Amino acid sequence: MHGRRTFLRYAIATGLASPAAALADSPSHTGPLTKEQQDRLSPERAIEMLKEGNTRFRTGHMLARDYRSARHATAAGQFPAAALVGCLDSRAPAEIIFDTGIGDIFSARLAGNIVDDDVLGSLEFACDVAGAKAVVLFGHTSCGAVKGAIDGVELGNLTGLLAHIKPAISATEFHGERSSKNPAYVDAVARTNVRLALEDIRKRSPILAGLEHKGGIQIVGAMYDLTTGSVQFGV
Repeated sequence: MHGRRTFLRYAIATGLASPAAALADSPSHTGPLTKEQQDRLSPERAIEMLKEGNTRFRTGHMLARDYRSARHATAAGQFPAAALVGCLDSRAPAEIIFDTGIGDIFSARLAGNIVDDDVLGSLEFACDVAGAKAVVLFGHTSCGAVKGAIDGVELGNLTGLLAHIKPAISATEFHGERSSKNPAYVDAVARTNVRLALEDIRKRSPILAGLEHKGGIQIVGAMYDLTTGSVQFGV
């Protein structure tokens, strides 16, 4: 028993344990967060848990998960740590790049990680009703939606979606070739797109802005690098 406790303390300190285990009352607890654990969770810690998960993903030390047990544990209720908004891109699944399991996060995905009214309402539910402690909006390198917006692509309903990204094009300061063929420019627009979306969230949602002002949540931006697997927070 002593050896097991020692290992678990080491695992928590090095980021090897699950997010719930790091908050648990019992060293044997490794399941999804309970309501009590979510209530005690600070916004800062919720974001730190995501950073730790990305480190595990990036370094190839992801947790072995018992999805069957997690399914049963969350069937009657969910108490996620954070709400994430990412891109539809198949290479950027939030659950994997942050090494999270069932019940750990809310995850919304739209091309170009745009925040429309439906996503905004979902985030309000996630934080004000379901108790999530952070909103993380993240873009990624080599984003096809950003390239499409730069190129002025028009295609059915995609045309309206890309219109949400176009303000980021004019708002991006960049010295060099302003073309979808220039990866550095595409990524610069993607970062601007994240920053503008964060401003939009605070402007259009008094609920989320109020929670942030009171310290109940944090709203942050990030960029995911498809090549390195690293997520840079604070965009």
